[in-house]
Amino acid sequence: MSPINAQDIQNAENALERLVSGLPGFQGYRAKEHRRDADKILRLHIAERLTEQWRRLTEIQRQMASSGEFTYLDDVEGIAIRLRSLADQIRTASYGYAGFFDAVKVDDAALQRLYTFDAQLLDLVEAIKAGVDQLEQALQTDQFPQAMRDLLAQARQALETFNRREETILGD
Repeated sequence: MSPINAQDIQNAENALERLVSGLPGFQGYRAKEHRRDADKILRLHIAERLTEQWRRLTEIQRQMASSGEFTYLDDVEGIAIRLRSLADQIRTASYGYAGFFDAVKVDDAALQRLYTFDAQLLDLVEAIKAGVDQLEQALQTDQFPQAMRDLLAQARQALETFNRREETILGD
């Protein structure tokens, strides 16, 4: 699934929206709505990427159980639960961060912080993917415990980062 960007949203406006966009005040309203929509689409994309990694961890657990390797099964389950929880938090957060977009005048600096933060969150998701890759490769080796600890640290960092999103955007 390829991500949709803000330009795709703007291109999808219907004729009525284009007509009323010339009304005083409407353009600012539409720009705010585009930012909300783009934020929602990005968060859904990030959540889906995390869900993919959760599914991969579930498959690793299945492989471990079928080969009789139960030593770290609960630990991998703990990581899987964290990823699933993070994906759910991102997916179900109030879309567009209404408090941010409505209560705060959105200036260029705030938007830049939002985009920088979202890029950072995407990087963390990529690190989690690499961590799952490493865990998968380390299955049934003595490197598995370290790969598991590394992945757990990445999952914690992603959750902590997401929990700081609003304060980061507001510049607090």
